[in-house]
Amino acid sequence: MNYLPKDDILRNMEYKKNRLYLSIAEFNAMRLMIVSIILTFSMTFSMASEKPNILFIAVDDLRPELGCYGVKYALSPNLDQFAKTAVTFRNHYVQVSTCGASRYALLTGRSPSNSGAVQNHAFYRGKTAIQDKQLPGAQSMPELFKRSGYETVLIGKISHTADGRVYSYNGQGTGKHEMPGAWNRLSTPMGQWKRGWGIFFAYADGKHREDGQGHKNLMQFTVEKDTDLPDGLLAESAISELTKLKAGKKPFFMGLGFFKPHLPFVAPKKDWDAFEKITIPDPEDRKPFDSPYKHSSGEFFKYSTPYEKKRPLNHKSANMARRAYLACVRYVDRQIGKVLQHLERTGLAKNTVVVVWGDHGWHLGDAQQWGKHTPFEIANRSVLMIRTPDVKIGFSTNALAETLDIYPTLLDLCEPEFNETHYPLDGISLGPVLRGEKESVREYATSYWKDSISIRSKTHRLVAKIKNGKIINKELYDLSERLDTVENISSEGSAIEEELTKQISNTN
Repeated sequence: MNYLPKDDILRNMEYKKNRLYLSIAEFNAMRLMIVSIILTFSMTFSMASEKPNILFIAVDDLRPELGCYGVKYALSPNLDQFAKTAVTFRNHYVQVSTCGASRYALLTGRSPSNSGAVQNHAFYRGKTAIQDKQLPGAQSMPELFKRSGYETVLIGKISHTADGRVYSYNGQGTGKHEMPGAWNRLSTPMGQWKRGWGIFFAYADGKHREDGQGHKNLMQFTVEKDTDLPDGLLAESAISELTKLKAGKKPFFMGLGFFKPHLPFVAPKKDWDAFEKITIPDPEDRKPFDSPYKHSSGEFFKYSTPYEKKRPLNHKSANMARRAYLACVRYVDRQIGKVLQHLERTGLAKNTVVVVWGDHGWHLGDAQQWGKHTPFEIANRSVLMIRTPDVKIGFSTNALAETLDIYPTLLDLCEPEFNETHYPLDGISLGPVLRGEKESVREYATSYWKDSISIRSKTHRLVAKIKNGKIINKELYDLSERLDTVENISSEGSAIEEELTKQISNTN
């Protein structure tokens, strides 16, 4: 159908009025009707062309230790409430169980099998480094959205460094952007700690693990106010930025990266006290087990503790450490709640895709392991929740998902104008799962750690190495009953083992 320009329509009507083809009343009525139609078309076009905003919330070291994941002793009411309006992926797995490499896969969309990125410095060192120039295709997810007209804002830890600038733990370095071309603004508040790694390893009163004063307590729960610690300041900064973005005319991509529950375990006193009357169960499996893929929990045990360090930790000590982790989760949950509430108050929630993501799992004493850095189930399974503006009632899914899938999912949901990437994306959009079109989009999830490959099916996990073209040191775990099992059931001739071994071959 062809439409005349508005001025031509009105001019034609004026001509007919003058020729007495229309009465004055008919003319005015038709004039109002035409203007109304034009305005309706204009509003419809405007709504159709309005791109969704993106609020991407990353939480460091957050395993699925939340009420909405079935952990009854966790205190996470804000994320539990959010889950009621989001799709919760119960079987989401990261590419690498360490911060920097996991985030590299997220933000570049590249599998370690193609990029070789398995180290924390992947963003800014060696062949995997993000180039400090604009290439024909985007090198990172936020760069792609920025080149599509989005306002991109970074608060906290989204890439590996705590504020998006490259410094060493001791503060030395140039402060160059870890992801050149990605962000319009770096808005991380430094508070009393003055620099990025200071706020990341923070204790109360401006002290931190890397200030040269020997601070290395495993836990500290002394402050009263949320803003006495960095994550509270991050939430405040996010609220301020959202207010500014509401007044702007551009869609936005905000990366908001909270630090806790990463070591050291530091949160306000009220978060520790909240667990006073809550029974926290011991790790289910504390018996010794042998595996070349175990580690000695070195990052965890290098901290000073309020209990005697013995391996394995006794009941009281393990319970104290687990309580400290859960207190930090509660603290971050409250900060996320503040941000999500402000998103609602501003009306931005109506057109904002919200993603909550944990950068990897964390062994919390299960199988005598404390920390990440293994190819096992617990280190690779993490939180993933996605809320889209058109989903009113959330649901939980057992569909297998990888961190690699997040980038193509956001492209699917937001359809940015610029969609060229420097390298092909290795993930699969989870859009069909979000829209209820499919139960799952993948049969396996693949993770990497050092020289090992870990394949997850719906029921099992196979861990192995490749040496001289041969797959060796295979360990097979049946996860249909318990995710933290340490019973290796690998045996020649096993159908499931052969199936997963074949999948390892297909990834290389």
